[in-house]
Amino acid sequence: MLLRASPAIFLPNGATAAAGTGENFAGSMLSMMSSSSVSSPSAAIVCSAAKGGSSNSRPITGVVFEPFEEVKKELNLVPTVPQQSLARQKYADDSESVINEQINVEYNVSYVYHAMYAYFDRDNVALKGLAKFFKESSEEEREHAEKFMEYQNKRGGKVKLQSIIMPLSEFDHAEKGDALYAMELALSLEKLTNEKLLHVHAVASKNNDVQLADFVESEFLGEQVEAIKKISEYVAQLRRIGKGHGVWHFDQMLLNEGAAV
Repeated sequence: MLLRASPAIFLPNGATAAAGTGENFAGSMLSMMSSSSVSSPSAAIVCSAAKGGSSNSRPITGVVFEPFEEVKKELNLVPTVPQQSLARQKYADDSESVINEQINVEYNVSYVYHAMYAYFDRDNVALKGLAKFFKESSEEEREHAEKFMEYQNKRGGKVKLQSIIMPLSEFDHAEKGDALYAMELALSLEKLTNEKLLHVHAVASKNNDVQLADFVESEFLGEQVEAIKKISEYVAQLRRIGKGHGVWHFDQMLLNEGAAV
């Protein structure tokens, strides 16, 4: 509060000013006029006041969360180097590494399925249902790889694509035939992929990375179990019908209905 006083006003220590106005000054004077300045008509006295006493200046107790204090630690974690991710938080290096490994797994499996598609689409094999099934399987595995790539970028990691192994181009088997042999290989690949996914989940659990664990559980593990069950049934059915005419009927069911029953 700002008061202009005449040279004749005397303010003793602890006295209240502007009596009769009904306002009390709770704070102490911040500056006192010197004897030379008191003689000036334009002299000013600066005082601080608080209505209702000094309750506003009492310290707050029982504070649980102090955002402006706690955010200081997080501000120190924000990188200033352009090459570093701004979004990365509690994302371990081995989590980043295992995601890149899983991307490579998914691409390799997709490559094998694509080779199977090319084989069954040949004119001298001509099993269009199996060709369709393996083409869709290849596309699905590639989609899985892209999901992991998107997640890697979302968490602030760096995608590092690795080499892909050249797959087989021939799937005919002297005893089992091509349909059964290819389907048994597909079952083995699905189980291998499931093992790799469980490894990703284990790394996430070791690092207490709940977000990564939830991502693997919600996006992949349930779907993987269903795929293993479906292909296991296909293997069982192909083992029953052998290499003869039944393979053509099995292929027609895959082509027309999308599932063998």
